[in-house]
Amino acid sequence: MSVSNNSRRIVLLGGAGFMGRALSIRLRDRGYDVHVLTRSITMNTPDGVTVHGGGIENSELIRRLIPQSSTVVHMASATTPSLSSKSPSLEANLNIAPMLGLLEELQQHPQVRLIYISSGGTVYGNPKQELVSESAELKPLSFYGAGKVAAEGFLQCFQRASGSPIIILRPSNVYGPGQPRYQGFGVIRTMLQHMLDHSPMTIWGDGSVIRDFIYIDDVVSAIECVLGDKDASGIFNLGSGVGHSLNDLKNIIEEVCADTLSVHYESTRTIDVQRIVLDTQKMQQCFDWTLTTSLREGIKKTWEWLCLRKHQRN
Repeated sequence: MSVSNNSRRIVLLGGAGFMGRALSIRLRDRGYDVHVLTRSITMNTPDGVTVHGGGIENSELIRRLIPQSSTVVHMASATTPSLSSKSPSLEANLNIAPMLGLLEELQQHPQVRLIYISSGGTVYGNPKQELVSESAELKPLSFYGAGKVAAEGFLQCFQRASGSPIIILRPSNVYGPGQPRYQGFGVIRTMLQHMLDHSPMTIWGDGSVIRDFIYIDDVVSAIECVLGDKDASGIFNLGSGVGHSLNDLKNIIEEVCADTLSVHYESTRTIDVQRIVLDTQKMQQCFDWTLTTSLREGIKKTWEWLCLRKHQRN
């Protein structure tokens, strides 16, 4: 049952997306008054969640909702690494500029907290460390990653100027049931779809690149932990702390699905990070957060969801 007071009202920017929908359902179940902003007003609205047709650039809607809320969770992103690779201005126009408008409104309401979802998979580039902590140098390889770094810079300036608490979360590669398929984004979702369709998949490089994968429920529980600490601020990695190559991932998926995935390899792209595994000790120590879903278990749950969805559509 929703609680309709400002201390429990949460605004989710980009809340109709993969992460936003999972988070909105969890927060609703915890008794929060959840308000979702989305350009996609045709979304299948979870019961007990209020959906507003409009994006972060809708200044009138932002001005109306912010004063009535305790926390804003900013998950909105209108780009992917491949989308802005040839059009870097998309990062400024579609992501940075609307966020600056949000900060202008938040200046008037210092009591409202902001949680920003950045990208632990892109902001560090190709780090030298085996496990990458939040203090590592930010050296993004893509315009998408550079956009996240720029956004973080503006947020930290805002925090120093206003004194308002800002939390920046840097998740690694998030996957799980409910994830839509995007071109060049979400490798687990993409591999499973190719397995389902019995179609060949392209891997850029030789498959040796290493990624850190985190299941959607673990990301949601991390955000919930942060929401429970009203004094929290800072930057926190979210990941598994374990790296898997794309070839490892292919093997696990073939074992889970009991089938063979057809793959062909293409030349490595310059925007692709070669190795990234996140150190999550800070998140664990500050919020007593722990990972609960292994990669194999998460892939199995995602595969079962995809198969069920296909069965329901047939």
